[in-house]
Amino acid sequence: MSDRFDEAVAALIRPDLHRPPPDEVRKLAAEAIRLAGGRRSEGGGIVATLFYGSCYRDGIVGDGMVDLYLLADSEGVPAQGRIAAIANRLVPPNVHYVQCRDDDGRTLRAKYALLTLQQFSARMRPACGNPYFWARFAQPTGIVEVEADCRDRLEAAFVRAIRTLHGHARRLTGPDSPPETLWVSVLQETYRTELRVEKPDRAQQIYQANRERFDAVAAILDRAPVEPEIGGTWAWRRFEGMALSVLRLVKAAFTFAGGADYLAWKIERHSGVVLQLTDWQKRHPILASGPILWRLWRQRIIG
Repeated sequence: MSDRFDEAVAALIRPDLHRPPPDEVRKLAAEAIRLAGGRRSEGGGIVATLFYGSCYRDGIVGDGMVDLYLLADSEGVPAQGRIAAIANRLVPPNVHYVQCRDDDGRTLRAKYALLTLQQFSARMRPACGNPYFWARFAQPTGIVEVEADCRDRLEAAFVRAIRTLHGHARRLTGPDSPPETLWVSVLQETYRTELRVEKPDRAQQIYQANRERFDAVAAILDRAPVEPEIGGTWAWRRFEGMALSVLRLVKAAFTFAGGADYLAWKIERHSGVVLQLTDWQKRHPILASGPILWRLWRQRIIG
């Protein structure tokens, strides 16, 4: 860790990072690792698996879509094809779908993002202007498993994400704003950089659900120097983020079967709006995505 503020934040978040995940998450993680080529210690390339998102926050796994991140060593993921590897370098991460059954025969579902630990760490820093990565992993996250020699590096990446989000929040809200204003304001701004189908009060809900943690982080980092502004303005982040969101949606349509159904499920889960997709839209998600996204924007469901 680079300084005493990093050490204090690391000590604060470490219990959550290493809290044992539910058995269902371990089953899904094991299947995702298998599909991605296996752990590095077993001859593959995966060195860490992360559990985050709404299922992590709400503690409900069985009826949801679990969000996982698989991090590979610096050599990448052997199981990826050449085109997928190029796409992952240009617009990370690649996203895949996985399912398995629990001990009671229920179907468990997850989507897992795939990139290298080096990519992951680099995108937690202020030099990475787009908040897609650091805004997500500044929030509570669990480590399902990690190779021993990668643990410190992974913890440092989470601390850097938190410091990056906090720095942007302080510049956005001013030095004397209370923690609630600080965190809610910056989370709302990060949502505006993506085609996110989040309810208007989502940032407030996330803050309230983790108020003690957010307030404790602010108490530590409000005493630390705020890093200089780099990585562009929020207006640029919105422009860049929208473009990247469209590219990621296009990639996702090719990444796993049922991409159109997944998009409809995600929109209904977050906004309550039910999308009735035609057979043609399911067969041609790329061609159908434009009219669907335009209709959602006109209805102010996204934007």
